Amino acid sequence: MLDLLIIGGGPAAISCGLVLSSAKEKEYMQHKKVAMIAYNKARDLDVAVLNNLFGVPSNTKGKELIASELERLNSFNFVEQLPQNPIEEISEKDGGFEVKTAENTYLAKEVVLAIGHSPKIEKIKGLNTYLTPHTKSLEGQKKFALTNNNLQIKEGLYVAGLTSDCESQAAIASGTGAVVAVQLMTKWNNGTFDHHHDK
Repeated sequence: MLDLLIIGGGPAAISCGLVLSSAKEKEYMQHKKVAMIAYNKARDLDVAVLNNLFGVPSNTKGKELIASELERLNSFNFVEQLPQNPIEEISEKDGGFEVKTAENTYLAKEVVLAIGHSPKIEKIKGLNTYLTPHTKSLEGQKKFALTNNNLQIKEGLYVAGLTSDCESQAAIASGTGAVVAVQLMTKWNNGTFDHHHDK
């Protein structure tokens, strides 16, 4: 069973993975099994041109930024990249969660959902209880979020990015992923607050 499965391939999911990866040498992190399904076919950033994202040069294409950040994440050799298949169902099992994709089934003690805010969320079995209209979308758009309290849907199930009902800005979505990572690190550190800076 995985300790953590991150689902999503946008700024929130990647940021969550980067923060956790940068702390991989900490004692409480060294035996953690973390994986990611970087699937997101409805990612807004794929068609974006970024001019206002801190640390990113103007006119950066969102699709290129995602590709480079995934490459950087993989360079840590900590978060295992699983096949990028769509999620079909999430359910509780064996004290954790069972995640079914179109081709595989995974078990994880904890899950981070950073799957955007498109109507496709409606089709994922097991999430209907938490489904709610996205309150920060442009008028007339049919978008969804998952009900949460401080980015936690329930024990062991987290949400980040647009799925958390945050604003549609890459910097904001990215920040929610980092927050979830710090929450997990603190939990894995027996409740003692922790975060990580490389130096």
